Amino acid sequence: MLRFLTAGESHGKGLSVIIDGIPAGLGITEDQIADELARRRLGYGRGPRMRFERDEITLLSGIRHGKTLGSPICILIGNTEWPKWEQEMSPGPGEPSKKLTAPRPGHADLAGMQKYALSDARDVLERASARETAARVAAGAVSKLLLKEIDVFILSHIIGIGSALYEGINRPRVQDLEAVDVSEVRCFDEESAERMIAEIKAAAKVGDSLGGIAEVLAYGVPVGLGSHVHYDRKLDAQLAMALMSIQAIKAVEIGDGFAVAKKRGSEAHDAISYDGETKSYLRETSHAGGIEGGISTGALLVARLYMKPLATLNRPVLKTVDVLTKEETVSFKERTDVTAVPAMGVVAEAMTAFVLAKEALEKFGGDSIAEFVRNKDSYLASLS
Repeated sequence: MLRFLTAGESHGKGLSVIIDGIPAGLGITEDQIADELARRRLGYGRGPRMRFERDEITLLSGIRHGKTLGSPICILIGNTEWPKWEQEMSPGPGEPSKKLTAPRPGHADLAGMQKYALSDARDVLERASARETAARVAAGAVSKLLLKEIDVFILSHIIGIGSALYEGINRPRVQDLEAVDVSEVRCFDEESAERMIAEIKAAAKVGDSLGGIAEVLAYGVPVGLGSHVHYDRKLDAQLAMALMSIQAIKAVEIGDGFAVAKKRGSEAHDAISYDGETKSYLRETSHAGGIEGGISTGALLVARLYMKPLATLNRPVLKTVDVLTKEETVSFKERTDVTAVPAMGVVAEAMTAFVLAKEALEKFGGDSIAEFVRNKDSYLASLS
């Protein structure tokens, strides 16, 4: 079974991720992981922190001479700003120089302090921070490399920031990923991208923040991933959980999602046809997002996720209460971005890749990459 576990705090010495279940023989390099982490740093509206916190990658275990061993993989992501935070975040006995006692509305601060009986919001925010997603992106990079072996490719693009939306029907394909990443907001439509940037500039001018929408696309997903037989084996349920777990995500939809609920049944479903030449069944539309009954259909997999505006503002105006004095005040300010929506799309790719890789290994099995690919080919051949 494929699984991963992350550890680390936002301003700690670094992040780590352990990935267990990757077959032997998969080619992985530090540069491939670093490239994906660099994509996470993209996007207009990111703060100066993105310039300071470079990602230092160390492949600690599970890989020898560029190939996986079948044993757990451990990846370390160092924090180059650690010397500035060593005293404040020291694991040794002591006290912080300043406690954060005015929790931010919209963040995990207050609920976490209450749950764990803590008096300093930093004890919560350091782990709740979206910095943790760097470790997820590293795990997603490994998952993408596994999926590439069976010709599955994943990309994302931004279809909304604030009130600026892309409402066209054209979607980027695998060969368009570079063009998406070149966009300052990772939007495939130039006119929509300009409106998104204008939204960000307007919000930045008044010290506010913005949320938005990313669409994740998975090409080449074979039929048969997931299952209808149990709630926790349904592919769409697993994707929804994985995507909803990303910091600041408040809604997830598969395929047409919210819109399909307003349609009649005669309009809401994907017609089936048969291609005699390729001996395969085809879907003419993607209303279901490539999943029916919890099982992948072989069609384009489509998921969208909706991110709320960031809870930390550059102009603190959100009313809160000091947990020590119980007096009304405004929430504290950490370094923050106007929006992290473009980066959120990259994190969503990582989580989608992990779910699909996990289900592909569950379906096809294999202790080595050669066996994994051979099993997949044999399965697909049996369908015709």
